[in-house]
Amino acid sequence: MRILLTLALTSLAVATAFAQSPIPPPPDVAAPPADAKKTPTGLASKVIQPGTGKTHPGKADLVTVNYTGWKTDGTMFDSSVTRGMPATFPLDRVIAGWTEGVQLMVTGEKRRFWIPEALAYQGRREPKGMLVFDVELISFMASPTQAPQDVKAPPSDAKRTPSGLAYKVLQPGKGTKHPNQNSTVTVHYSGWTTDGKLFDSSVTRGQPATFPLDMVIKGWTEGLQLMVEGEKTRFWIPEALAYQGKSAPYGLLVFDVELLKIS
Repeated sequence: MRILLTLALTSLAVATAFAQSPIPPPPDVAAPPADAKKTPTGLASKVIQPGTGKTHPGKADLVTVNYTGWKTDGTMFDSSVTRGMPATFPLDRVIAGWTEGVQLMVTGEKRRFWIPEALAYQGRREPKGMLVFDVELISFMASPTQAPQDVKAPPSDAKRTPSGLAYKVLQPGKGTKHPNQNSTVTVHYSGWTTDGKLFDSSVTRGQPATFPLDMVIKGWTEGLQLMVEGEKTRFWIPEALAYQGKSAPYGLLVFDVELLKIS
């Protein structure tokens, strides 16, 4: 059974969405307008804001989006916008309308989707019927189930700290403040051993992790203090800054980390 939209379309999210301050529905929420484009599956969409990217995400890519969803009567049932935190998830783990539709987009684009019930919940649960979403594609990257090409060792352009921590910024952040060792942070992350085995990922679980920065391995405590909100960084953490050979996973560990929020 397909995993439903991360942080968006789970039963819990739908149940709590009505506590959010509703965003007014678009004027064409009841049905796709004449200028909306349709695919052979019945998915309709319309570009609200052109993007700046040139490439499209693949079916299994990891995407970060902001979105709001309404029923055709104008009732908002969920929104990452009102929660103040974008959603990140593998594109092949969501309802069929999202998997198909987001592949049409480029980074920075905002698009409105009219998703027929057959591409949503198929009448098996709420919300039923056609669903309407405004989606902004913030970024995307390869699925965390596939290890990065430089997983075996830090590349020549990676920076190093005196402790031996190596890192490389994958996506610059929009924040200006860095966490300190006493901060509580919210992150998405995936971790691999140097043989390319994924051993942990908040992304595949569909839930960001929140923790005090002084309660994690040394490589995380040091590395995340180099980041700002919105930044994605790859870390190569030597064993001395990880589990020190006391428990698995052993050896050098590689993490892709996105800093979502500093508390």
